[in-house]
Amino acid sequence: MKVLKLVFVLVCFQHALAQDYFPKNEGVKQTFKSYIALTHATIYSSSTQKIENATLLLKDDKIIDIGTAITLPKDTKIIDVTGKFIYASFIDLYSEFGINKQQKKSNSGPAPQYNSERNGYYWNDHIRADFNAYQNLAYDDKTAKELREIGFGTVLSHLNDGVVAGTGVLWTLNDNESNATRIVNKKISQHFTFNRSSYSNQSYPSSLMGSMALLRQFYHDADWYAKGGSKTKDFTLEAFNENKTLLQIFNAGDKLNALRAAKIGDEFTIKYIIKGSGNEFERINEIKKTNANFIIPIKFPEAYDVSDPNLALQVALGDMRFWNQAPYNLKLLNDNGISFSITSADLKSPKDFLTNLRKAVSLGLPKEKALAALTEIPANWAKQTLLGSLKKGNLANFIITSGDLFDEKTTVIENWVQGNRYAIEKINPLEIKGAYELTITSSEGKNTYDFTIEGDTNKPDAKISQGSLVYGTKISYTEPWVTLVIKSKDTISNKFIRLTGIKNEIGLSGKAILENGLEGIWEATPKKVENKKEEAKKDTNQLTTKFFELTYPNIAFGNVQKPKQETLLFKNATVWTGEKEGILQETDVLIENGKITKIGKNLVTNARIIDATGKHLTAGIIDEHSHIAISNGVNEGGQNSSAEVTIEDVINSEDSNIYRNLAGGVTSANLLHGSANPIGGRAAFIKLKWGYAPEEMLVKDAPKYIKFALGENVKQSNWGDYARLRFPQSRMGVEQVYEDYFSRAIAYQKEWADYKTKKTKTIPRFDIELEVLAQILNKKRFITCHSYVQSEINMLMKVANKYGFQIKTFTHILEGYKLADKMAAHGVGGSTFADWWAYKFEVNDAIPHNAALMNKEGVTVSINSDDAEMSRRLNQEAAKTVKYGNISEETAWNFVTLNPAKLLQVDDRVGSIKVGKDADVVLWSTNPLSIYAKAEKTVIEGIVFYDIEQEASKNEAVQKERNELINLMLDAKNKGLKTQEPKKKSTGHYHCDTLGDRCKETHYKYN
Repeated sequence: MKVLKLVFVLVCFQHALAQDYFPKNEGVKQTFKSYIALTHATIYSSSTQKIENATLLLKDDKIIDIGTAITLPKDTKIIDVTGKFIYASFIDLYSEFGINKQQKKSNSGPAPQYNSERNGYYWNDHIRADFNAYQNLAYDDKTAKELREIGFGTVLSHLNDGVVAGTGVLWTLNDNESNATRIVNKKISQHFTFNRSSYSNQSYPSSLMGSMALLRQFYHDADWYAKGGSKTKDFTLEAFNENKTLLQIFNAGDKLNALRAAKIGDEFTIKYIIKGSGNEFERINEIKKTNANFIIPIKFPEAYDVSDPNLALQVALGDMRFWNQAPYNLKLLNDNGISFSITSADLKSPKDFLTNLRKAVSLGLPKEKALAALTEIPANWAKQTLLGSLKKGNLANFIITSGDLFDEKTTVIENWVQGNRYAIEKINPLEIKGAYELTITSSEGKNTYDFTIEGDTNKPDAKISQGSLVYGTKISYTEPWVTLVIKSKDTISNKFIRLTGIKNEIGLSGKAILENGLEGIWEATPKKVENKKEEAKKDTNQLTTKFFELTYPNIAFGNVQKPKQETLLFKNATVWTGEKEGILQETDVLIENGKITKIGKNLVTNARIIDATGKHLTAGIIDEHSHIAISNGVNEGGQNSSAEVTIEDVINSEDSNIYRNLAGGVTSANLLHGSANPIGGRAAFIKLKWGYAPEEMLVKDAPKYIKFALGENVKQSNWGDYARLRFPQSRMGVEQVYEDYFSRAIAYQKEWADYKTKKTKTIPRFDIELEVLAQILNKKRFITCHSYVQSEINMLMKVANKYGFQIKTFTHILEGYKLADKMAAHGVGGSTFADWWAYKFEVNDAIPHNAALMNKEGVTVSINSDDAEMSRRLNQEAAKTVKYGNISEETAWNFVTLNPAKLLQVDDRVGSIKVGKDADVVLWSTNPLSIYAKAEKTVIEGIVFYDIEQEASKNEAVQKERNELINLMLDAKNKGLKTQEPKKKSTGHYHCDTLGDRCKETHYKYN
């Protein structure tokens, strides 16, 4: 009997070899041309409609019917999917799948490129509206397979490169067809970024604000071109205008950039679909106000490996907190009614997609919202009625899963695209897991082993043992084939037993090759298992979930709630009014509704009383020349004039220097463009409202300024020999730049005047740069000019006199003492350093008496910082003028309060303590000019933004939160989760001469 049984097994084994049991390569494809019915499924026909025990009837690439009582046509092929779930295949509206990218432009040499290399196209090569994705496709089977395995059936592919990146194509992940059949819509979208194109070395734009200005100008040019303003053909503008009705998708890449993109959209009445970055929750209220639709990636940061306490110090609290909070982003977007779809973009591996999606659902994102964001919502945005849901007439794009999509153990079994079947796993696999008795029989005899198979059916783990002896074992299973490699018990030499066989009704059986080469047979018979209730096993990989509270901004020392306006009464202070009243002793100051309402003694009110006995109350410090709180570049140096750019576009509300400045008594700052060109960008006057959004910090009704510059920087003295190509290259050339541009601005105004009075019919081109220069001529915008050498200072005043306007401020002005009388006559102020000199050649004649000497001649003088560190101690910089210039303490204090307010023409609102002015005040521990003085409270418009009394508790809270997060990260590492190396993010500081971007937007997690 045993012999007969052995023969039977061998015959079965040989017969199996002759059969086509092997499946095709993973991801097997089948095309059906007759009716197919998938029966007994749980079908989600939409994100909210679930049909139990349902049938899905298909023919070719369409859904014929769906329901529980369907009459099947004759000869319908039936596929039983009992216990399985069916969903519409996912749609990704943000992908670079299959884009045949051009060769990127290499740096051809050290010299910059200022002009476009393309004839007949737009003047800037970073505008690529003429690029069409559908004309540059190279279908990628491997990537398509990876995307199908995580549920996607349709993607919107585009080239993410350039400020205007061209059009996108909507197509399916269907290996079996040609592009003509795959393409659902060849031109469905037009794409935008804030990034330069990698296919051009053209120097402009070189900053975020430059990209924004370029995009604005392009919109104006496109409108002008559409109205027939151009006499020459422009392929870029024509393509753009043809595509204006498509979806307009903007890759923002950061929460603040999302607000910037929405701002441009509002200006030109365009509703962008904004591709986010995953940190939108940190500015959720502002994101909500944009009313934009968002495409959201679900890339979650890995925990930091904080095992080494010294390396752990490098990780900012904000970065640790972001690791904890990022998975909640989708929940918070949904809770706030923000419409979004989900993309697989930005992931290191597609395999992370479903894991992260399920994590977001486990943390509070409703399942139906998650499903809608993958199916119905992108289909609706793309106006694709045949995609995103399962109903009669729709495309047969759907996935079959082993269970509920959002269950962590569920796998995607099949993905059908346009009726083409892609098998990822077997629908009803032969289960091999379990406990067996393994017998290997050969001419040498028979050996019996304990044999256990565990783990995933597709990637099982095996254990083989005899008593206490455990063999090293490797197993692979491709239904119905099993392969086992068993390491011999001879531990001295490497010898192996090799088993191959199949899964059959009895168990497992097949052919054996022993370590000595002899052949035999083997069989594994299932053991009888007693029905014991399995104890619930604790998932050791499950981390404790705790959402660490958001702050504004969401970094260390941020506020859980945005600070609110209060009614405050400072009692018995030494008040430095900055006005004719001088310094008042033991005086009260009442603040109501953000204004100073009363100054006097023994004031009585219901306000919160702040005892200021023995302390000094002053107006808040105003920094006339600052480069803090600016995102992605302080200079737009790609041209010799950058009047079209504005710092207002790139205010960075997350910069920790805001908080540090508040701790130094600074309440306002004039954020200036750098000094890379003679005509720089426009300025932004802000109040340092820590935790508020960029637009809330901006003082919108303040007079408008622009940065000009003279000297070494603008003529590229220190840029390197190869970079010295741009005009001007001499100081006399700088003067000519001004002459040329103001002459152009005059001509530009006349051109528009002639058009408006109908002297000409051709509509002029709207030029942002010349519009700004015309504002200067019309005294609606004012100049603050970077300056050093007296000859150039004198030159610019003469240019201003010639064109009928006044220079408002010379900043730096380190040779101001040489021509202070001429400055006073012109009416220009001087914003200078207290004691900086000799740090470059043109500063060799600077002296620390400069401020006092200019002040003596009647020049309005202020002391500025031009530096994120110096700005925190401007009170001490002002004190230096007392030492060097022998001026009074009140006058010195006005150098950093009232005088900068006068230079910025906001002295009616700020700069002194006077009834009716904004309540921007600082309470100092002692005389504010003392090196021992500390700002104890810094108040802006009646809101306390810095309070030294809270510092101890804030520091304690920071350390407590860090410790909690570190423990959670250590727990993550101990449970085998991926970690990343701690990295210190150095952000640098902007100065006038900073080129490029040393303060990347990734900075937003400062400590």
